[in-house]
Amino acid sequence: MRAVVQRVSSASVDVDHERIGSIEKGLLVLLGVEETDNSKDLQYMVDKVLNLRIFEDENEKMNLSLKDVSGELMVVSQFTLLGDCRKGRRPSFIEAAKPEKANELYEEFVAKCRDEGIKVETGKFQTHMHVNLCNDGPVTILVDSHKKF
Repeated sequence: MRAVVQRVSSASVDVDHERIGSIEKGLLVLLGVEETDNSKDLQYMVDKVLNLRIFEDENEKMNLSLKDVSGELMVVSQFTLLGDCRKGRRPSFIEAAKPEKANELYEEFVAKCRDEGIKVETGKFQTHMHVNLCNDGPVTILVDSHKKF
């Protein structure tokens, strides 16, 4: 699994000019699922995202997690994170999971985060979305369960 994690003061998702989800202070997670991903990758990503210490403490040091600040989570499925641009000019998406598997792991990710007591809003799988955010910092972190970077 691969994620772009952005610390936000707010984020929202619109589909067909209708707001389908919004959050205040928290994280926007763009989540991509690989064909080889399994339950270990899923658990790694849940643990990493919920416990990533990228919120400032009283000394203005990034020392607090989403859980520590009672933050909210916006999760948007994004297979294009698996685009391989090393050859040619058109990305290859051969490593991206098929839609059925990708949606299953995406939904499991959301459910596990909710099980941890986090307010979670989502995009709409396989739909053209407009994602709006106010990146706080800006703070943007890349996470890959296969530790490719």
